[in-house]
Amino acid sequence: MAADYLSIVVDSYESTWKYLKHTISTPFPDKGVNMFYFLIVASLFVWGLEYLMPWRKKQNIIRKDFWMDGFYMFFNFYIFSLLLAVALSNVSYAALVSLLEPLGYSKGSYLIDLSSLHWGWQMILFFIIADFVQWLIHNMLHRIPFLWKFHKVHHSVKEMGFAAHLRYHFLETFVYQSIKYISLSMIFGFALEYAFIVYTITVLLGHLNHANINWDYGPLKYILNNPRMHIWHHSKELPSSHPKGMNFGISLSLWDYFFGTNYIPYDGRDIELGFPNDENYPKGFVGQVVKPFRTEE
Repeated sequence: MAADYLSIVVDSYESTWKYLKHTISTPFPDKGVNMFYFLIVASLFVWGLEYLMPWRKKQNIIRKDFWMDGFYMFFNFYIFSLLLAVALSNVSYAALVSLLEPLGYSKGSYLIDLSSLHWGWQMILFFIIADFVQWLIHNMLHRIPFLWKFHKVHHSVKEMGFAAHLRYHFLETFVYQSIKYISLSMIFGFALEYAFIVYTITVLLGHLNHANINWDYGPLKYILNNPRMHIWHHSKELPSSHPKGMNFGISLSLWDYFFGTNYIPYDGRDIELGFPNDENYPKGFVGQVVKPFRTEE
């Protein structure tokens, strides 16, 4: 069994390295979207919007921690995946399958097969179900003290901008991806290419939600998360009605309105961001990554 897991780790590193090399060397693949270059193009596009129509006009276009957040983007998307994420995910999946096999589960099977539906319905359903699962996970990150220690990295942002979207502790990846994988891949059967398309859309929406632009999408604000709503999620001062946070939506705002976790008391353009005592929180990448493992002072 140990040899099998070692083989999975080796294969994971080899396949991830090949994928990364192919991704960088092939900007325009025959099928699908090149996420490496999509991330760059999406970032430049939203950054351009921040320059052309800034909400906080006194905030510099190269805001506080801009370059560190840029590093977080590529670290979490690629460096961490290459170093650890893919190998651990594959090993965890193999271990979970071996535990469930005595109960009748077989690798690649699922409870509800949606792969035969029209591609449009598959993308819509995947988008909605995945977003709801992430909304639940996001709630957990705020309500479970151990998980909040890691999620604090994301909330250490003091000036909001598109790159803040991907400032998060790498261990959040395991929480999000493990629960998403179990709920979406082991319960629902979707065609992988459609799930990937939805993923690229959510990356762009995440950039926009964190951007320094004054958008709320009009009537669609009750469906889509937006910068004017999400700024309140990062508020340093939490209201007594929402002591664990509010506006947990990832791409969709409708979950917050439905479950009563929405909160937009007024224009939040100039509210202070962060969390209590964040002035003592590490300012650099290494310090923020290490901080959750240290005993609280």
